[in-house]
Amino acid sequence: MTTTELRITPLTVPQSLDDTDAAEFIAFGELNRLICDEEVGLPDLAESSSQMLASWQDESDRLHIGYVARRGGEIVGMVSLAYAQEEHARTAEFDLLVPAAYADQGIAEALLLHAEDDARRRGRNVLQTWTLHRPVTDDDALVPKTGWGRIPPTALSALLGSHGYGLEQVERNSELDLRADPAVLERALAEAIAFAGADYRSLTWELPTPPALREGYAAVLARLVTDAPSGDMDFDEENWDAERVARRDARLTSAGELVGVSAVEHVPSGEIVAYNELLIGLDRAGMTHQFGTLVAREHRGHRLGTIVKCANLLRWRDLVPHSPRVSTFNAEENRPMLDINEALGFVPVSYAGAWQKKI
Repeated sequence: MTTTELRITPLTVPQSLDDTDAAEFIAFGELNRLICDEEVGLPDLAESSSQMLASWQDESDRLHIGYVARRGGEIVGMVSLAYAQEEHARTAEFDLLVPAAYADQGIAEALLLHAEDDARRRGRNVLQTWTLHRPVTDDDALVPKTGWGRIPPTALSALLGSHGYGLEQVERNSELDLRADPAVLERALAEAIAFAGADYRSLTWELPTPPALREGYAAVLARLVTDAPSGDMDFDEENWDAERVARRDARLTSAGELVGVSAVEHVPSGEIVAYNELLIGLDRAGMTHQFGTLVAREHRGHRLGTIVKCANLLRWRDLVPHSPRVSTFNAEENRPMLDINEALGFVPVSYAGAWQKKI
């Protein structure tokens, strides 16, 4: 291990990536991509610096903080933290980024302790992070507290375990070939619409959300942290309204991203009760990312998940014909959603472990 002193300093967030002080934030985006490539061979899982910048600049709903580790002037790792801004919030989400070249030099542990100190200073007592994993190839696997799914151990998972973090949940990362025959999607959509019946109406739009839909969309977005399967992960409930939806829309589309939304309205109540989001960056020939997908708990069993997924995927093929595939994450215990994905042709490509520690 090198004896050169490790220095950890705050990450500079520039006003623009063209500014003279943007180098660190650009390196942050590049490091995210490198880590995704090293861990699971999927660099496109990472957001670019341009995609992240607006969220880091706007502290209205979530505060983002970063720290840069240097040794001899060279960046050898980073850690980012995200804090919900609700008064009752207790969680701190963080992401440790240390490339393989420095994995055995104590850098990840130093950044982990730095992140925990930051969380304590801000009065947070629930620490959460996610690790990326390739598919399990042997019996030496980690099983989460939910009992669903398993992941191979890594240096980072070992570090987290040694510092008191528990593996709460495993998420499956699946991909769908957007160039495949759409007949499967078309048939599934038609059958689901017929099954759901006249009480449910399909809606679609691209961000920004039409003003008339913002309040209803805010209500269903708020339920993602309460209705989605999360094991024992202690997520903060979020306060949503039309203004927050507009702020989120602006952040998501700030760097030229396209976001398509498919939703279902419960006609008798006028409420939006299911939704699915697809996002692609400025490069319309790149990977598509599925963001949130949710069916409100009291409306499950009507195939609304199939409706929002299929309607959005079919529409997306016309909006973004050159995107080759879509990537999504789902909890391993969320069998209803995984059943839909598998029936539509999604295949697993990697996994994520959800870790939590209470202090």
